[in-house]
Amino acid sequence: MNLLLIEFTYPFYFLLLPLPFLVYKLVPAYRSKSSAIKVPFFSSMLEALGEMPREGASQLQRAWWQHGILLLTWILVITALAKPTVQGEMQTRERFGHDIMVLVDLSGSMAEQDFSTRDGQKSTRLSAAKQVLGDFLKTREGDRLGLILFGDAAFVQTPFTADQQVWLTLLKQSEVAMAGQSTHLGDAIGLAIKVFEDNKQDNRKEKIAIVLTDGNDTGSFVEPVDAAKVAAAKGVRIYMVAMGDPSTVGEQALDMETIQRVATESGGRAFAAINNEQLAQAYSEIGQLEPLIYESTHYRPKQSLHQLLIALLVILYLSAFSLAIFNRRRHCVAQQKDNKQ
Repeated sequence: MNLLLIEFTYPFYFLLLPLPFLVYKLVPAYRSKSSAIKVPFFSSMLEALGEMPREGASQLQRAWWQHGILLLTWILVITALAKPTVQGEMQTRERFGHDIMVLVDLSGSMAEQDFSTRDGQKSTRLSAAKQVLGDFLKTREGDRLGLILFGDAAFVQTPFTADQQVWLTLLKQSEVAMAGQSTHLGDAIGLAIKVFEDNKQDNRKEKIAIVLTDGNDTGSFVEPVDAAKVAAAKGVRIYMVAMGDPSTVGEQALDMETIQRVATESGGRAFAAINNEQLAQAYSEIGQLEPLIYESTHYRPKQSLHQLLIALLVILYLSAFSLAIFNRRRHCVAQQKDNKQ
């Protein structure tokens, strides 16, 4: 059962509640002077005119309801100044702590059919990578993922997003050699660092780059090892996943030494996979090394009620003003009827 809990932001304003009473008791009432003529033969004059004496002037007296409205008005003003707030329903704020940029090599050698699917059929390296990345994606619920494709050049296929379905759809649309035939690994890592720098929404987020490649660097403007050093300085950890056997005929043999150095310099790890099982195992280990960082904060939002008190005050005054005018007009009409009679 939720209880309505009202708090006052400025409770010291309630000290002003007795102020009108103190003013009434300590400050003398306002008096005004007016000229008057004293007629000693006033009674004789009224008899000659045939008039009855009436009260010509009297002290204004407030009705009971006017006193009540004044008192209620003052209480409403003081309460509004104290700014009452009411607590709402319990809210939960969740924060996940990883930004993961996945870099996928689309060089010509990714078309090699030396990987097998779950049913034993041969598949290309890129197809195997798509399948394993789809499974890896399911374990990263809540993380933001980005996608960089690279070959002769590197480009951002997907900026950081929490929409996993969009990310996976754009990954599936990638094709071998759509970025060129060679492997500019260093440039791809440099682009990933730049994307991390341009997305400073939360400096507390863990910044992870996962590089999937099956060849060594072939002409990047920035050497992969140098790019890894910059990544370490920027707080980006790089996990290298090398696909294929170094002796496999393709674009070029795997340069495991460079791959290992890139991972080590950035604080990450390197993995080698020559089949689907090893590739899936590599991503499973990455998931264990980078567990989900989850923060849950519970809070109750506060809503101020002072505007409602002011609205009630305005309605009260308008009602009292309308009632006073109505009574005055009714009194005038009654007096006019008496004069006519």
